[in-house]
Amino acid sequence: MKTRLTELMGIQYPIIQGGMHHFGVPALAAAVSNAGGCGTINRSVYAGSKEFRNAVREMKSLTDKPFLVNLSLLPDVSVGENVGETIRICGEEGVRAIETAGTNPKELVPYIHGAGILHIHKVPGARYALSAEKAGCDAVTVAGFECAGHPGGDEIGSLVLTNRAVRICRIPVVAAGGYADGRGLAAALALGAEGVVMGTRFLATKECTAHANFKAWIVQASENDTLLCQKSVHNLMRVANNECARRCLRLEREPDAAPGKLMSALSGGRASAAYEDGDVDGILFPVGSAVGLIHDIPSVKDMIDGIMREYGDALDRMLQLACGDSGTKEWAPAGTAPRVERGGESR
Repeated sequence: MKTRLTELMGIQYPIIQGGMHHFGVPALAAAVSNAGGCGTINRSVYAGSKEFRNAVREMKSLTDKPFLVNLSLLPDVSVGENVGETIRICGEEGVRAIETAGTNPKELVPYIHGAGILHIHKVPGARYALSAEKAGCDAVTVAGFECAGHPGGDEIGSLVLTNRAVRICRIPVVAAGGYADGRGLAAALALGAEGVVMGTRFLATKECTAHANFKAWIVQASENDTLLCQKSVHNLMRVANNECARRCLRLEREPDAAPGKLMSALSGGRASAAYEDGDVDGILFPVGSAVGLIHDIPSVKDMIDGIMREYGDALDRMLQLACGDSGTKEWAPAGTAPRVERGGESR
C-alpha cells in the first residue's frame, strides 16, 4: 500500500500513533512501528534532555523502523533553548520526523530541516493547514472536533475538515479525530487524506502502559461518553465523562474559575499516579469520540492487521457498488469485532 505519507515516512501502512502524552513512550511506539505504522514518542514525558535522549535510544533498540517525536508546545511554538536541544538530539539520533502543534510553525521549520528531519505540523482548522504549508512543513495533520485532548474552537468535524484541507493544500494531509478502524481509514483516504492519526484506539492495546482500568473504561464506553470541559477558561478539552470531568464542569460555573485553579483542584499532579494505580475517576482522562468504535484490547500488531483487513473489505464493498451490486444483503466485513450488547442496544 502506497500513499504520499507512506512514501514520505518510509512506513508500510498510513497509520500514525498520536502523541498521547503520558503513553507516548517506546514500549507502545516501537510496537506501532514494528507493526507497519509510525510510532510516536512524546517529548513532554521526559524531564530533561538526558532522559529524552535515552528514550530515543531505547526506541532505536526496539525497532529499526521510522518513528516520530511529538513536540507539542501549546499555545506557543518557538525556538527556545529546550526546543533547540530537542531538535539537535533528534537530528543526532536519526529521528525521521518531528510533529509540532501550536501557532504558526514558520520559526521552527528551518531548525528542523537543518537537522535533517521531516516536519509535520498538527492543526485544528483548514486555514491553519494552509499556513503550515506556506511555512514549509512537509505534511500537516488536521484534527477534527472528535479528537481527544484539545479540539479546535471552530468545532468542525473530521469529515468536513479533512475534505476542505485536501482541497487547498498541496502537501500531504493526514486526518485525525474519530479514526479507530479500517472503515475510517478508507473514508479518510477517499476524502483525499494520505493517512490517519489515531490516539484513543492505541490506548486500548496490550502494549499501552495505561492501567487496565482505563482500557476497560474505553471498551465499555459509547461514543456519547466524552465531555467537553474548560471551555470557559479558553482551554477546551475532550475527556472521558468521569467524576473528575463532571467536577470540572461544576467548578467552571463558579465566578472565579481560572485555568490554574481548575487544574490544581482537579488533579494536583496526580495524572501519572492515576494512570499507574487505575483511578479512572480521579483525573481528566483525554479520549476521543472514537471510544464508541473500540470493543477489545488486542496487541498493536493484531489491531493494525485487523484495520487493514477491514480497510480491504471496505474497498471491496465500494467496488461491488460501483459494479452494480445493490448491496441489499447485510455487510459484515471479516475481521471486525462481533456485535455486542451494550445497555440493551444491539451494535
